[in-house]
Amino acid sequence: MKLRSDSFADGGTIPVEFAFGKIDPASHISLAGNRNPHLAWSEAPVGTKSFAVVCHDSDVPSSGEDVNQEGREVPASLPRVDFFHWVVVDLPASRSEIAAGEFSNGVTPKGKSGPAAKQGARQAVNDYTDWFAGDQDMSGDYYGYDGPCPPWNDGIVHHYHFTVYALDVDVLPLMGRFHGAEAMKVIERHALGRARITGTYTLNPRLAG
Repeated sequence: MKLRSDSFADGGTIPVEFAFGKIDPASHISLAGNRNPHLAWSEAPVGTKSFAVVCHDSDVPSSGEDVNQEGREVPASLPRVDFFHWVVVDLPASRSEIAAGEFSNGVTPKGKSGPAAKQGARQAVNDYTDWFAGDQDMSGDYYGYDGPCPPWNDGIVHHYHFTVYALDVDVLPLMGRFHGAEAMKVIERHALGRARITGTYTLNPRLAG
């Protein structure tokens, strides 16, 4: 399979319009465009019955002790974990493209509805659901796409992996409200092929140049 995007180059920087947060000199972070990027795929394997799209950040700090703390920087040596920004499943086999802004266009405080999405697709709750759980102004179920917003004091640039999976079923056996990690276990069992592109993003002014 092959995957490309008109929104960013593989290995390049993700533009601010596709991020959840942007650099703000006064407050470190302010809200950004939060549009899902354009994706287009081709050369799916014979027998493909549906597609799934997953975006995850592989560079999230495993400890929050230093995250967004004045006078500190999250060490580059700190072990990292995955953070799911988007999981959409049951995309019809007839589809080969997602338009920029089709599934997300702006930040929605307290989350977006789901799991039902366009053309019979379904979306997982992304990991902002847990991140904002204790915030009375932002807590809620964040279904679908919400873009990059790494710690503003992180010592490394984050990598966001967009992967399209070709699946051997029309509808994945996932019930009700589901998370990215849960979905991935099922996706892996039904994957016939996959393709990936990766974009980078940082809110650390020192790294952003």
